[in-house]
Amino acid sequence: MNPNLFNRVAVTGLGVVSPSGIGVSQFWNSLVTGKTGIGYITRFDTQDFPVKIAGEVKNFCREDYMDKKESRNLPLSILYGVAAGRLALEDAKLKVDCYGADKIGIFVGNGAGGFDHAEEAAKRKYLKKTSRLSPYFIPYFLPNMTAGIMSINLGIKGPALTCANACAAGASALGEAYLRIKHGEIDCCLAGGSESVITPVFIAGLNSMKALSGNNDPKTASRPFDKERDGFVAGEGSVFLVLENMEKALERGVTPIAEISGYSLMSEAWHIAAPEPEGTGMASSMNQALESAHINPSSVGYINAHGTSTILNDKYETAAVKKVFKEHSKNIKISSTKSMTGHLLGAAGAFEAAVCVLSLKNQIAPPTINLNTPDPECDLDYVPNVSSSIDTEYAMSNSFGFGGVNTSLIFKKYK
Repeated sequence: MNPNLFNRVAVTGLGVVSPSGIGVSQFWNSLVTGKTGIGYITRFDTQDFPVKIAGEVKNFCREDYMDKKESRNLPLSILYGVAAGRLALEDAKLKVDCYGADKIGIFVGNGAGGFDHAEEAAKRKYLKKTSRLSPYFIPYFLPNMTAGIMSINLGIKGPALTCANACAAGASALGEAYLRIKHGEIDCCLAGGSESVITPVFIAGLNSMKALSGNNDPKTASRPFDKERDGFVAGEGSVFLVLENMEKALERGVTPIAEISGYSLMSEAWHIAAPEPEGTGMASSMNQALESAHINPSSVGYINAHGTSTILNDKYETAAVKKVFKEHSKNIKISSTKSMTGHLLGAAGAFEAAVCVLSLKNQIAPPTINLNTPDPECDLDYVPNVSSSIDTEYAMSNSFGFGGVNTSLIFKKYK
């Protein structure tokens, strides 16, 4: 297949609402300096909870992005999405009418919808013993409502798609948007992910799965690839990227930040939560993304790993990278920024795609913090504790979700 027959896809804007800061500058500066955004949970009383930490968004003011009355009672995942979407469009200097509202899509990755909203409604229902619920209970609970509210607020009338691919949702949304632009179905797309599930029930559920770290020190709990790792830390937030037809972006006078050049979406058909042994499914996803980008494995110089800080994920992701990149795997800088943000679940893939874009632009690999005790089975260059300079044209972002869904994205430095 001749790649020259398709449109190139540029990344022209980024919008970030994260535990590591709001806005690209604050977010990036926190990451490259190894500053954690993880802290003690403030949303509910954790006195009787074994887990007391999470990556919460701080200093967020909804009225900066939406009308006070309009934003009332909206789930945080929707509010964060609207904010990140507005910030991304501003960063891209893009007005929706530039292409025509129906030629811009909105693709959202989301894992749990308005879970916080639903949990509060259930609490009112059973504690107050009332049958009355808000008429907005059902709409706000639906996973697709982030895309719906964003479309209404931003005036986007093109295709809308919600990817509920668990921890690979944000990456899947970006990949599907990339394909629509590549094949000429739309000219532009606001694509990314949003999630907020720091609630008593959700945290209790993750803890029951033994997915969460038992370490309640916010500074050291998330430690991907470290021998002492024992689970991930939950996070929240939203990231959106503005993707455009490269030729049309250049015509409107914008300088792209980077380019998307490859994407894969695969299913392991193995287990609902555990990765396939030895990283076989993960390796298939990476290989297909490389084929999609029409590049050799040796072209990739940086990987933002899924790197959850769980025993099996980090072990098998290491094995998968070795399967795909062979001897070159020793030359690649690999980092897990979940060590600083926590695991943002449905939004994680969008966050880490943004990190790849910024890494290529600045030629810096952020660190994996808390990597102090080397694990013999995780023996690649995970950029321990301090950022590293890179010299590469291509970066890969990996996202692997519950249900065995695997997604890999390839980004190219814009020249």
